[in-house]
Amino acid sequence: MKTNLITREGYDKLRNELDFLWKEERPEVTKKVTWAASLGDRSENADYQYNKKRLREIDRRVRYLRKRLEIVQVVDYSPQQDGKVFFGAWVEIENEDGETKCFRIVGPDEIYGRNDYISIDSPMARALLKKEVDDEFEVNTPAGKKEWFVNSIRYS
Repeated sequence: MKTNLITREGYDKLRNELDFLWKEERPEVTKKVTWAASLGDRSENADYQYNKKRLREIDRRVRYLRKRLEIVQVVDYSPQQDGKVFFGAWVEIENEDGETKCFRIVGPDEIYGRNDYISIDSPMARALLKKEVDDEFEVNTPAGKKEWFVNSIRYS
């Protein structure tokens, strides 16, 4: 089950993707399909088949984005969050071996293509919520429980 939270930046990114697909890419692909269909035999027309497939992909993504943008809740930064880990925080953590990680806790729609973002639904993010600097916490992993320490928290 996905959490329906999203940062302002994530919402804007999804909104821009929807606008681009609907207003720019879809009309262009539609023109190509119309042109390719006018050439005659569609069964052996690679331009027609490829662009028709692309049109279906665009329409599927547009439907998903429209539905998703209706139900997500944008979470903006609040000064009351300072000092504790909440949604949208950049967190640096360290384990006993000295290994450090730095990431931002965001909604599940925002993590793709980013190595420095983790979903609010992940075990690490759940364990981190409401922690403060120098707090110690445990995370259940497939390899067993791991202990981590919070080094820093910041909001951008």
